[in-house]
Amino acid sequence: MLAGEAPPTPMPLATSLIAGRRVAGAGLRLPVMNPALGVEIAGLAEAGPAEVNDAVVAARHAFRTSGWPQASVEHRQAMLLKLSDAVFAAADELAQLECAALGVVMRELRERHMKRAALNFRFFAEVIGQARGEVYDQTHGYRSIVVREPVGVAALIAPWNAPVALASMKIAAALAFGNACVLKPSEQTPLALLRMVEILHEAGLPDGLVNLVNGRGAVTGQALVSHPDVDLISFTGGTATGRAIASEAGRRLKPVTMELGGKSANVIFASADLERALDAALVGIYSNNGQQCLAGSRILLERSIAHDFIDRFVARARAIRVGDPLNDRTELGPMASSAHRDRVLGFAEGARREGAELLTGGHAVPVGGAHSNGYFIAPTAILSPSPDILAVREEIFGPFASFMIFDTYDEAIELANATDFGLVAYVWSDHVPTVERAVRDLRAGVVWVNTPMMRELRAPFGGYKDSGLGREGGEACMQFYTEVKTVTWPSTPVNVKKIGTG
Repeated sequence: MLAGEAPPTPMPLATSLIAGRRVAGAGLRLPVMNPALGVEIAGLAEAGPAEVNDAVVAARHAFRTSGWPQASVEHRQAMLLKLSDAVFAAADELAQLECAALGVVMRELRERHMKRAALNFRFFAEVIGQARGEVYDQTHGYRSIVVREPVGVAALIAPWNAPVALASMKIAAALAFGNACVLKPSEQTPLALLRMVEILHEAGLPDGLVNLVNGRGAVTGQALVSHPDVDLISFTGGTATGRAIASEAGRRLKPVTMELGGKSANVIFASADLERALDAALVGIYSNNGQQCLAGSRILLERSIAHDFIDRFVARARAIRVGDPLNDRTELGPMASSAHRDRVLGFAEGARREGAELLTGGHAVPVGGAHSNGYFIAPTAILSPSPDILAVREEIFGPFASFMIFDTYDEAIELANATDFGLVAYVWSDHVPTVERAVRDLRAGVVWVNTPMMRELRAPFGGYKDSGLGREGGEACMQFYTEVKTVTWPSTPVNVKKIGTG
């Protein structure tokens, strides 16, 4: 350092947070990148098995000694509402941190992700206020009641594409039903979640109920899901990782819920309101930088409307503003990493080799100034002659639409279901009999009719086939985060047969 120069500003370090305190273990230091700038903005202290063990021990201790599992519904509701208010008050701060490591446009983060995070805590406060028990008195002389009790320590593994919105759903559900938990964010996006867990503690959450460990899946994640004192696992992420976690959980007989990949069909019939269908198709694939499991990535068009629809879609896609995610006029930010950018672009080149027509995009976008090293790509779309090419079969997880054309209803459903995934599906038609048939025939956990993505938190959410196991939602989360206990007693004293009396 030259004389007179100011010392460099220390780079922030994303540590673990155990029993309410930041802990930087001796594990590997990893870079946290800003995808819009292509520069390192923070470091990450990876948690190894010892640190993960400390987090699980802290969660178990809190579960046993804090009184949270035995707390009244009113007490838990009051705490969840305080957490909701705290997250809402910190929305701008959390959105800034999320944007810095993820690159999703700030407007989307403020208006969708952070509001959803605050809503998650409020929603589960309402859910537990409406929970009901069961009584069985059909057997003469006996009454049996069914009660639900907290399971214990939950391992919660969050994805990188919407960390605060999706992790807060898991945390809120686990807490609402009386559990303690250990959260592992993606190593790509640790900043906002670490701050959010700190905010929960600042709002009054007892230490140890929510712990956080940072690191890669193969190190930190593996240590967490294989820990013998973890009682259940909730995972959102890729299908390959989900298979590995499910295998480990099965070996140890631990319950799991998994929201995994998607390759969702957006089926648009000639009987649809085509203006709304066009708007929704663009939002469905290009919002959140295209990096969402709910994306309507396979757009199936009835032949009579296909040519005009594709022309208008392509013109709109080419007009999408790509650039700085901090600018509210931006509509598409960067890919989350340079490796992911290259992977998405690789699908475009592969599709051309397999005979698809590249309609638009398929290339990096130069954004000048400070963003010249960012991971920006153009909104991309192909017209595929077959459902069998790789870009149509594989989850790309980027701003990449695949068009296919059908002639009959049966062909549309066959194309829609020709996938290993089954998370969501979209149907556009104003012909009621067509809609009725489609919602019956589509093999997906959620079907949206004449609407872009809409999450009803009260309803079960999850997928068929390789898109997951189990469901999230009000009732579904109650079933997952609680154990069922049946208690039976007689209405009058029972005369027990005497044995061993000679």
